[in-house]
Amino acid sequence: MSDLSLTILAETPNDAHAIERLLERTFGPGRFVLSAYRLREHVDHLLDLSFTAWIGTLLVGSVRQLPICIGDTPALMLGPLTVEPPFRGRGVGRALLDRSLNDARAKGHRLVILVGDEPYYSRVGFKAVPKGRAIMPGPVDYSRLLVAELVEGAFTDVSGDIRPDWSKAR
Repeated sequence: MSDLSLTILAETPNDAHAIERLLERTFGPGRFVLSAYRLREHVDHLLDLSFTAWIGTLLVGSVRQLPICIGDTPALMLGPLTVEPPFRGRGVGRALLDRSLNDARAKGHRLVILVGDEPYYSRVGFKAVPKGRAIMPGPVDYSRLLVAELVEGAFTDVSGDIRPDWSKAR
């Protein structure tokens, strides 16, 4: 963001409406049928691990993290990550990812998964989940199911169904 001053802030309840409008513009109504969105129906994202990107008073990006389990192992699901199209390619997404992953690590979380493009997310440590190790509810392109270990070796013995962390259900 060489020509613009970017501020990354923890999401607040007051941001919800603006974030929803941003998600509607960038992902459209079809997002609600995706497997990752199905998980979000049952457990709220964690405000202290979800962030917004601002240039002045303009919301230009957002990232959220949701408490899940892979088998019996607690983890986070990152997403959605979105940036207003005119601001893509300027480091906004990377700034949101760095903040969300660093804060998750600092708060003791060990694993983060997401469904996304490996070439993009590998830059911050995500890699493909080995086939059959983690099972999403509903259809998913498993070549896009990625994991980042926030603690080295945290994914070594983890496997199972991906589900909401029911201890945090609403």
